[in-house]
Amino acid sequence: MKVPLLDLTPQMNSLREEIEGAIHDVLQTNAFILGPKVRELEQAIAEYSGVRHAFGVSSGTDALLLALMALNVGWGDWVVTTPFSFFATAGVIARLGAKPVFVDITPDSFNMDSVKLGELLDGLDTLDVRKVKAILPVHLYGQCADMDAIAQTAQGYGIPIVEDAAQAIGAQYPSAGGVMRAGAMGAVGCFSFYPSKNLGAVGDAGMVVTNDDKLAEEIRIRRVHGEREKYHHAVVGGNFRMDGLQGAVLLVKLSHLESWHKSRRQNAERYERLFAARHLDAVRLPAALYRDSEAGDYHIYNQFVIRVSERDDLKSYLEEQGVGTDIYYPVPFHEQECFAYLKYRQGEFPEAERASREVLALPIYPELTEEMQTYVVDAIGQYYGR
Repeated sequence: MKVPLLDLTPQMNSLREEIEGAIHDVLQTNAFILGPKVRELEQAIAEYSGVRHAFGVSSGTDALLLALMALNVGWGDWVVTTPFSFFATAGVIARLGAKPVFVDITPDSFNMDSVKLGELLDGLDTLDVRKVKAILPVHLYGQCADMDAIAQTAQGYGIPIVEDAAQAIGAQYPSAGGVMRAGAMGAVGCFSFYPSKNLGAVGDAGMVVTNDDKLAEEIRIRRVHGEREKYHHAVVGGNFRMDGLQGAVLLVKLSHLESWHKSRRQNAERYERLFAARHLDAVRLPAALYRDSEAGDYHIYNQFVIRVSERDDLKSYLEEQGVGTDIYYPVPFHEQECFAYLKYRQGEFPEAERASREVLALPIYPELTEEMQTYVVDAIGQYYGR
């Protein structure tokens, strides 16, 4: 049996007529850049995420870049983030001439360790604290970071938070002030609509959200080269606009997002039952840290990531059995060649380093069948039973 890591064909086939109709509408109106479909999507995402403002942009990477630009992050500034994420998280910081400053992750969530964040900031002298212009936690794999603790530390130092929610649109967090969605808990939230995401475009697209009216205006003008009016540039921005076609497609898909989340959670629960039945103690399953007694998990399972000490060998074996897997991510940022100038040493972030050696993503997409999941777990069981 072949079980791909991700198969978008069933999703696209079920929505093809609706998506083609939405694309046709854009073609009829020639609203190829921003336009009414993007505005409608922005309003829908703002309502869905529980924020006042949303701005469709060209990619998740550009969402992060735009958010930091709106906060005036620039040369010589510091931004605190984790060393374990997709490259864009740290790459956008460096592109602005700022310094990525890393805090290790927790072994259960793969997200920023809030205790270590506090230790880092408490250990800085006054001048270095002033250099820190943003804290950038990542809601990795579809589960929120420990935002109450992170926010308490950030507020104590007066540092704004930019949420990297690229993999987590719709994920929830039981904040002290009530359950909140990813992207709505910091000064700015950033989403990616890369095709493999739970809410995926048919190309690159992203979204920036905020509840701050002043920041919203900064984001609005910087999205279009800093224009307040045509050809009059208040600041230097960029070309970060979302295509109308992507807005139309995403608007169609958004109405199905919660049902896709539900299917992913059900698939995660099925994996848990299947692994438990085989007593595969060598496999560490993802931890769903936040849940509601009635609603269930707040995790949206953009990825279902297990931890195994024999990761590379298991990955090769599963490929031979026709099971698609991937590694998110094999090299933490402080070990990347391009960040050698930061002079971090191997061993400084042991949890990120350990995760990079052990993580393996299994198929989790909504259309995955029980037969396919059973085959995946059986294959892993056969590997350990050899």
